This record gives sequence, C-alpha cells and structure tokens, in this order.
Amino acid sequence: MGADSVALGARAGARLPGVASGEGEGGFSVWPAMIRALRGRLALASLASLVGGGASTGLVVLINQALHAPDPAEAGRLAVFAATSVAAAGGLVVSRALFADLGQRSLADLRRAIAERVQAAPFGRLEAVGSARIQALVAEDSNQIANLLVALPILVTNGVIVVSTLAYLAILSVPLFLASLVVIGLGAAGYSVCYGRVGTHLAQAGREQDQLFQHFLALGAGAKELRLNRGKARRFLDEILARAVDGLAHHRSRGLAILAVAGGWGRLLFLALIGMTLFLPLGGARDPAVTTGYVVAFLYLMGPLEAVLSTMPLIGMARVGAARIAATFADLPPEPTGVVGQASRTATVTLAGLTHRMRDAGTGDSFVLGPVDLVLSPGQTTFLVGGNGCGKTTLAKVVAGLYAPEAGSLALDGHPVTEAGRAAFRQHVSAVFSDFHLFETLLETPSPDLDARARAWLALLGLDGRVTVRDGRFSTRDLSTGQRKRLALVAACLEDRPVMIFDEWAADQDPAFRAVFYDTILPELRARGKTLLVITHDDRYFDRADQLVKLDRGTIVGRDRAEAAR
Repeated sequence: MGADSVALGARAGARLPGVASGEGEGGFSVWPAMIRALRGRLALASLASLVGGGASTGLVVLINQALHAPDPAEAGRLAVFAATSVAAAGGLVVSRALFADLGQRSLADLRRAIAERVQAAPFGRLEAVGSARIQALVAEDSNQIANLLVALPILVTNGVIVVSTLAYLAILSVPLFLASLVVIGLGAAGYSVCYGRVGTHLAQAGREQDQLFQHFLALGAGAKELRLNRGKARRFLDEILARAVDGLAHHRSRGLAILAVAGGWGRLLFLALIGMTLFLPLGGARDPAVTTGYVVAFLYLMGPLEAVLSTMPLIGMARVGAARIAATFADLPPEPTGVVGQASRTATVTLAGLTHRMRDAGTGDSFVLGPVDLVLSPGQTTFLVGGNGCGKTTLAKVVAGLYAPEAGSLALDGHPVTEAGRAAFRQHVSAVFSDFHLFETLLETPSPDLDARARAWLALLGLDGRVTVRDGRFSTRDLSTGQRKRLALVAACLEDRPVMIFDEWAADQDPAFRAVFYDTILPELRARGKTLLVITHDDRYFDRADQLVKLDRGTIVGRDRAEAAR
C-alpha cells in the first residue's frame, strides 16, 4: 500500500442520503435539509391544503347566504355548494395523502442519515454517545418529526380556514372583526406564555427518554441475571426502570396539560365574543344577516382553531426531536475517510512513543495507555498478555485504528497514519474482539469462490455440520457463544486483510478448538504473511508466539522475541 492511501486527507463530511448535509453555524439542521430534499412534494401538498381550506371557508359563506336567501334551493346555488364541497373534501384527501407520504419519506431519510452519521463518526466518540441515545433518535425523535409532517395538512388547512374566515368577518363588520382580532391576540398571548413552560417539560422528557432506552437495553442484555435473582429483578423494575418511565410520562403529561389550559383559555374567549355578538351587538352590527354570519363563523372557527392548537404539541416535540438529532450529530462529527489505495499482501505496523487516554464521562477517571513502542511484522505472531484492565483491548483498538493516539505515532509500512488517513488504514485490518458482533451475511464483495472458501474454513473449525453458507449468508446464527465466535473468525479470515487481531478468541472454546486455533489457524495465517496480534491468557500456548508482550497498567513491562518452539 502506498503512502497516499494512509496520509491523504479526506472530505470533512459525507453527503447523507435523502437528507443533505446541513452544516451551518449551529451544525446539522434537520428542517432546511428536509425542505431541500422534499420541496417539490411539500409545495404540492401545501397547495392541496390551501385549496381544501379555502373551499371550507367558502362553504361557511354559502351557508350564511342560503340562510337569508329567498330561495335557498336555487339550482345554481346548489351546484356551487356541491362543487365547493367536493373541492374541500378533495383538497383534504390529497393533502393528507401527500403529507403522509412526506412523513414516511422524511422518516426513512432521517433514519438513513442517522445510520450514515453513526458509521462515519470516530469510534471513540460513538462509544461516548452510547447506543441508547442512538436508539432513541431512530425510534422516537425521528418519529416525532415524521408525525409533524403527517399533521401538517391539519395545520395548513385549518390555518387557511382561520385566515379566510377572518377576512369574511372583516367584510361583514369591521368592529366585530377588530374585536375578533383582540380575542385571538389574547388567546395567542396566553398560549405563548404557556408554551415556554411546555418546551422545558418536553426537553426534560427527551432526556428521560434516553434513560428509558438505556434501561430497556439492560432489560434485554441482563435477562439471565434478572431471572436468577427475583429481588434484583423486582428492584430494577420497580425503582430504576419505573423512575425513568414515570419521569418521561410526568414531563410529557405536564407539558400537554399546560397546552390544554391554553386551549381552554382560547375557547373561553371565543365563547365570550359570541355572547357579546348575540346579546351586546358591537359596532351597531344589528343586521340579522351580520349577526348570524358572525355566530356561524365563530362556531365554525372554533374547530379549526382548536385543530391548529392541537398540532402545537407535535410542533414542540418535533422541534425537540430535531434539536436532539442536531446535538447528536454535533457530538458525532464525521471523521475524514481518506482514500484506500492498493493494499499490499503484507504490512508492518509500528507504534513509536504512542499514548492514548481513556476517560470515564461519569466519574471523570482516566486510564493512560503508553507510551508504547512496538513493531508488528508480517509473518509474525505477537501475543499480548497481562492482567484484566491492564489495557490490552485498548492497545488492540489503537492498533486497529479505532482509537486515535494522543501522542506518538502509528505507522504502516513506515508511513505515518495521519488523522485523515486513519479510516483508510483500518481497511487493512481484520479483528475479532471479545465483544464481537456476528452479522448474518459475510458482507464481502461477492466472488465466485466465496462460498467455497467459507465452507473450507467452516470444516476446519468444526462447523460444517451446523452451518452452511449460500450466497454469502450463514444458514443460522443460533449457536453457542464459542460457535458464534468461530463464525466470526471465518468472516475475518475471508476478508483476507494483512493485519489480523484476535481478542481473547480462545476464551470461549473447548480444549480441542483452542488447540486448533493455536496449532493450525495461527500457523496457517502466519504462513500467509499475516501480521498477527493475539490477546490471550493461555499460558500453555505462549511458546507459539514469535513475540510475547506483557502489559501492566497501560505500560509494556516485558517482551520476549524468542522463536516459537514447534
């Protein structure tokens, strides 16, 4: 591999599918990105809502005219009423269908954008953010934005009804129109006062939601432990989980209750205005047609106004969701991707004075790895040994390019791995970590012999009777931990990368397959020129190593370069 494939800089960020990058002064912005991506459909859906809302107001005018017309059943009037009704209903149907489609498209685009950002983020930052927060974005926050889009036809249609009905009221009587504006202004002021407190509760509900997802993840991951200890399970459910559930419900219900108070205040003002129109005619408006028109319009207007107000919680929750997505994206800046050059069949990895610091966000404690000086060479097996917590896995993740060194250097074939080239460097490494994940497919570029090579590795690892591979897909993953780890080894070997890392791979294997790993698999990979780093506690196999490196409290305290005895 040439130096350009490691040291070459990369783009600062990737363009996300469906939702374009919206990096500005405040970072990623959901709304501008969505509008740019869906503006054509959004304009068409809004037009349908405008037509439906305008036609609905036209029905009010026609009804008031019919109430005072000498011949309400006149054919022309009936035809106009029928056409207006069809326009109102048709506009509503079309707008709701289009906005529902927009909601699902935006939800899909947001989820793809979240997946892209998670994949593009530095591994250390992703660990700090945590899986619960990512799950909350995918399951809740993006849904809140989609729900708002589904509700937009209600907001737009009823907003048009409110505006056009007020315009009709202005034609009927200017004094009554001005009184209506005062009432609406007082209602809006009361709603604005309430809305500040609503936003506070919804933001706190978002934080409680993160905790809730974390606890539900623990409920699944700790299922065995909770079933073995009924008291522990009861306390987890009744105290820890219940606290998050109740906290989320409390803040959301408080926010919605405040909105209900605001809605009641607005309705009371409208009823007062109707009373004044009927019993204390304002501005000399004593014409029965005017009075009837106002009362009918007010009664009709209350529904659309309440519909508009009912969408306000959705707007609030969508704003909170969008802010949380933007904040998470700010915490997960995409790392430079670099350009992967032609990989060589062998690779030498050199660590010179390398240090890395791990920080615990909760306690503030830190662990320092290094300084480490280490050379990993092709055709050489390096065993990394030491007690638990000494930094073996951390060092392996640095070697894999998952963690960035804070000082010192990491080099591949003598070329320094820069920040811009770290992602490219990782494409030369395969690893099976102790907390590995086994995908249902090999995820390799299809090749004619992929299945055949996979079957050969399965046979070597004693899995050919349990698992088959067809079109790069495992027939099952319903296996023991040791068997699943063997499948992960198959996937890593099929990648055929020059650098391979195994983190306590033999820990879950029975003696027979431990022997296969140390006496067959590693020698085979070594013969192919692989650069091998193996974390192990199996001291009976230490003599198989070309280089034995002992780590203690993040520092290399011993090494043995004796040739392996075979």
